[in-house]
Amino acid sequence: MLKFIKSFFFGNYFIGFIAIALSVESCVQLRLPLNSFLYYAILFCATVFYYTYAYLGPLNTGGPTNPRREWYNKHHAFILWSQRILFIIAAIGGICFLQLHFTAIKDLPIIYWLAITIILLAGILYYGLLPGAVYKLNLRDTGWLKAFIIGFVWACCVNIISYIIVQVENGIHAAETILLIWLFVKNWMYCTVNAIIFDIKDYADDSNQQLKTFVVRFGLKRTIFYILLPLIIIGLISLIAFTTSRHYGFITIGFNLIPFILLIMIAWSMQKPHKILYYLVVIDGLIFLKALCGIIGMQFIKS
Repeated sequence: MLKFIKSFFFGNYFIGFIAIALSVESCVQLRLPLNSFLYYAILFCATVFYYTYAYLGPLNTGGPTNPRREWYNKHHAFILWSQRILFIIAAIGGICFLQLHFTAIKDLPIIYWLAITIILLAGILYYGLLPGAVYKLNLRDTGWLKAFIIGFVWACCVNIISYIIVQVENGIHAAETILLIWLFVKNWMYCTVNAIIFDIKDYADDSNQQLKTFVVRFGLKRTIFYILLPLIIIGLISLIAFTTSRHYGFITIGFNLIPFILLIMIAWSMQKPHKILYYLVVIDGLIFLKALCGIIGMQFIKS
């Protein structure tokens, strides 16, 4: 069981399910049709492949005492095969998706293509994948900006891309612009806070590499009390104000508040060191829980 748990979380497969859960939450909260199983399969494979890429090839980081690095070193052959299978499934799925919806994709408005381009560019630059002769920039090395970039890419993928895919697969389904923007910003800030918490785990490595993340710049306690907690409280107040203004019921508001309250508790707990699995299970699990709470909360809103 422990081997399975480590494989599931160290191998980033849980991250793939988080991406699906957030995409489903976005569609449910916007009252749109869900994306197809084909799209979710592509999303899962692409997400796991993308996140695992950081632990392969020339981008390897972390010393021998890093449990996650030790796991990747021990299961290197398995991960290589997993990456190949994920890439093949995503590629075949992408080709099938293009064949099924080529006309709808071709006719997408220019604003959608602009959004897709920005998201792809951010994803590419995050690993510095552009050839050095073109432009050398690795967004992972941007210090305190890194967390906001991670949150931005996640929000774009699970909100904007999911919305665009709905239009491709099901025809034009209008969504309230204010609600779409609000959900995008909420996911952006929630994932950003999650990324800042993860930077606490990488404090020693980031400091040695002179990567000026929040925790390296300000220290552990100042990051918790002056950055994490204020961001979460602002998000909490904004959530209450927005849902109240839309006359959501107490149950719906309550379900949406649960992830923010737990996030405050987790941020407070960061004053003590935790094992890597705590971050992968509990902290990433909060994002998955946020999606579940958002989906369940919408069931108590009358059409």
